[in-house]
Amino acid sequence: MRRRSKSAGMRAAKLAVLVFLAVFFLAGCRKEAAPRAYSLPEEASFDVVVAGAEPEGIAAAVSAARQGVSVLLLDHRDKVGGLYTLGWLNFIDMNYGPHGDLVTKGTFAEFYHQVGSASFDVEKAEKVFNQMIGRHPNISLSLNTRVVETLVEGGAITGLKVQRDERFSLIRARRVIDATQDGDVAVMAGAPYTVGAQDIGEPARRQCVTLVFRVKNVSWEKLKEAASRGQVKGIVSGRNAWGFHEVAEKYRPSTPRLRLRGLNIGLQSDGTVLINALQIFGVDGLDPRSRAEGRELALKELPLIIAHLQKHLPGFEKAALDGAAPELYVRETRHIQCLYQLDLNDVVFNRDFPDRVAIGSYPVDVQATSPADTGFVYGKPKMYAIPLRSLVPQRVDNLLVVGRAAGYTHLAAGSARVVPVGMAEGDAAGVAAALSLKLNKTIHALAADQEAVAKVQEILKKQGAYLEPVQVPNPLAGHWAFPALEFVNRWGLICPGYENDWGLEKPLGKATMYNMVANAVRRAFPEKYRAASLEKEYASSQPIRRWEAARLLLYWLDGSAPGDPREAVRLAKEKGLLPVQHAGEDPQQQITGAEAYYGIHRLCLALQGR
Repeated sequence: MRRRSKSAGMRAAKLAVLVFLAVFFLAGCRKEAAPRAYSLPEEASFDVVVAGAEPEGIAAAVSAARQGVSVLLLDHRDKVGGLYTLGWLNFIDMNYGPHGDLVTKGTFAEFYHQVGSASFDVEKAEKVFNQMIGRHPNISLSLNTRVVETLVEGGAITGLKVQRDERFSLIRARRVIDATQDGDVAVMAGAPYTVGAQDIGEPARRQCVTLVFRVKNVSWEKLKEAASRGQVKGIVSGRNAWGFHEVAEKYRPSTPRLRLRGLNIGLQSDGTVLINALQIFGVDGLDPRSRAEGRELALKELPLIIAHLQKHLPGFEKAALDGAAPELYVRETRHIQCLYQLDLNDVVFNRDFPDRVAIGSYPVDVQATSPADTGFVYGKPKMYAIPLRSLVPQRVDNLLVVGRAAGYTHLAAGSARVVPVGMAEGDAAGVAAALSLKLNKTIHALAADQEAVAKVQEILKKQGAYLEPVQVPNPLAGHWAFPALEFVNRWGLICPGYENDWGLEKPLGKATMYNMVANAVRRAFPEKYRAASLEKEYASSQPIRRWEAARLLLYWLDGSAPGDPREAVRLAKEKGLLPVQHAGEDPQQQITGAEAYYGIHRLCLALQGR
């Protein structure tokens, strides 16, 4: 057998050591990559400035940086990750397509695979975010930095005035991406917006907020065993646990402003658990004093909740409070008005758009808005597209907005507000901002250019985004009452639940139709709303008959309420409130949801014309 010389062996050994050191060094650099901390000068310029180091903003900064432009990522807080790292929301609202494939790929998928689970360790998430930023030397990070003013010239944003400590700086920006939770930069720049459910005539209505809290001394194995045996009704899978509704329902809070809902429990690396379950009502997420008051109210309640869990939840017998999130989990404040406002019907009927830049599929889960309700599920889409236009604010050019404040209606936000969708939007905004510079087009001009949008989509796909055309047939599209169904959906008058049961062919109860008609008028035409003397007459779950529906619609139309069944039906048909070609002649016949929705739609069209 041929033997190698001693010198050759030594060279091979040295080479192996060098290779090992190089691999170790590169791996270490990748693992410990830190963001480039930026010392704010009095004045500076960047190609792209991203305001808000939320997960969505981090995605936007990374996506833009990959296109080779200079990026400044800033946030008023002292760490990155926002809702995930400061609100302690460690449950990811995953979005899968009809065949089980992840539809929020790109930067979100990178984050998800690195944290390793849909319920992640918060400290690990912060490290992952810092590493994602640190791998791009063209991203500068400025924390503890607050935007105090926007510069707008000729209808386009051109920069930001920011403050860190006592120093002010002027940051010139060729493009700006607003990733703040509340759309702060867009509003400063003059973009129009609505708040909460204002767009459906409910300006004071918005989803409740939550304080996530941490618990120690929990036996995860005992909880898992109790759930598997059916001792408690909940599911424990890996690091996630959820359900336990009967435990939550037994709790009696000290004030009606608080409620314990079903528990979302996430196991942390140190053995503690984070619990997302405490709903807080009456908090204005735009008012720092209101947020502080709501958080204090919740903090005082936590010892009582811990005592309740010790008594009723297996594995929590020795549980002790171990802290609360630095920030409240605020689900809803502003909705920036964009070139296209994503609507509930777009979501639940799985619509596609030629300028799609993100895909979502999360259920339309609108959390409770007051102690009087427990939340609403307005449908469960299979998958739907979000157009680039929904990231482009009206009235202000060269600005994009991503995350929960993007261009959604209140109801559409029930699905589209979730972080994975926002991170996919961040990817799109980063690419669009960088490409607009390369093409020398404003953001508004780029959004109107089909070829430019196609280029954005092409780059996103190369970066790993899922952007296949949405091809989900809508079996209701040809139904004669479909336009009316879209109308009642638009105004939030019906909740089809996770089963998407719109009840088109089912009888409707008296009280249900009365409430739908009254809410339609109150929300769409508040100046024409009046207390109805018929309310007690319709306070029944019995199916509504055709003449009763006709009488109700006529009352809200012009104040008349014929008592004769045949006369009521005749007048309602004459005034277009009943579908002549579909409604029968029998006044005593029960009407279906389709006829009711038709009547409500026609009533509102008539009121609009008056």
